[in-house]
Amino acid sequence: MEQQAKAPPELRKAAQFLRTGGSGMKVRVGALNGKRLDYFKGKSAIKALLTPAYGKLKGVPKVTSEDEARTILHAINNYAFYLRVQRGGPSGASSSSPRNLSIIAEQMFNDDEYYAWFYEGSQWTTYAGGLAMVAIMLGGVMFPLWPPTMRLGVWYLSIAMLGFLGLFFAIAIVRLIFYIITIIVASPGIWIFPQLFADVGFVRSLTKHLFLDTQFFVGGLVHPALGMGHSQEKEQEKEG
Repeated sequence: MEQQAKAPPELRKAAQFLRTGGSGMKVRVGALNGKRLDYFKGKSAIKALLTPAYGKLKGVPKVTSEDEARTILHAINNYAFYLRVQRGGPSGASSSSPRNLSIIAEQMFNDDEYYAWFYEGSQWTTYAGGLAMVAIMLGGVMFPLWPPTMRLGVWYLSIAMLGFLGLFFAIAIVRLIFYIITIIVASPGIWIFPQLFADVGFVRSLTKHLFLDTQFFVGGLVHPALGMGHSQEKEQEKEG
């Protein structure tokens, strides 16, 4: 936008900080005229400008209080990095669908209002990703021209990846079979490698807890036949 191009460098840098994940802002997805946009609540932006991460930045307006944060956020709003919107109902049949957004004519910054982003932030990662994709495609096309040692290394690497994938599926099948057996002999059942499909690292998914179920938990909840774990005892002591 033309207004964004006229923004002072310090405000642009502050807006870029807010747009990145390092700001810690809670960003939601809404729908404006059929197009999905990220939006946030004013309070979230104020908290982001008061974080130590923002305080360490150079070349940005200094913020020491919530009033100063509101002043800066209002100035950023004037350059249309984000616009004040009204949030409506879900855009689809499901209640979890993105909320409908509509731009409010009178622009201002308020803690309890919602603001939709019209700024994508720094695009260098997009350009770098595009160049990397082109380089990978060219490398694949020129594979017959690679030295024999490099082609042999790629072959070994592909075999290793296939083996790893086969091992993963084997573990998934074994844990399912084990769970089905324990449903019969130790109802309600025990999962092996409970975090195998969790959003954690590979090593942690295999080592966090060997057994984990609402009925069996090493170091906390345990199978009913084994009594009560330490975590449950502590929780009951607090409740008491």
